[in-house]
Amino acid sequence: MRVMVIVKASPESEAGKMPSTELMAAMGNYNEELVKAGIMKGGDGLHPSSRGKRVRFSGQSRAVIDGPFAETKELIAGYWVWEVKDMDEAVAWVKRCPNPMESDSEIEIRPFFEAADFGEAFTPELQAQEERLRQQLGGETRI
Repeated sequence: MRVMVIVKASPESEAGKMPSTELMAAMGNYNEELVKAGIMKGGDGLHPSSRGKRVRFSGQSRAVIDGPFAETKELIAGYWVWEVKDMDEAVAWVKRCPNPMESDSEIEIRPFFEAADFGEAFTPELQAQEERLRQQLGGETRI
């Protein structure tokens, strides 16, 4: 099972405050454990929303909105992509994570869709297209 592990933003991360050397070392060690265990497939930290943009869709129109964005608790400061056997394993790994923020923080775990989740709507033609694109990207066939 593939999951996205989402590190929620905090007032510090939205202010652009960089982590301490100690936290960076702790996270580096944690990431090393994830890689050695074959769990971590990717991940990165994100700049604050003040450096981002959103595009709002309404029918055929598009509106660009510059950051920063309100509601820090709904923003993302970073993420990992993990391959785990089930959600319980993902939760167990997250519980081992150093607190990624100075203040209280949250990490959310969300499973990726798999091809079978789409049923008949994911036709053989669409599956072939997806496989072609994944091969071009050098990755596995996944939706």
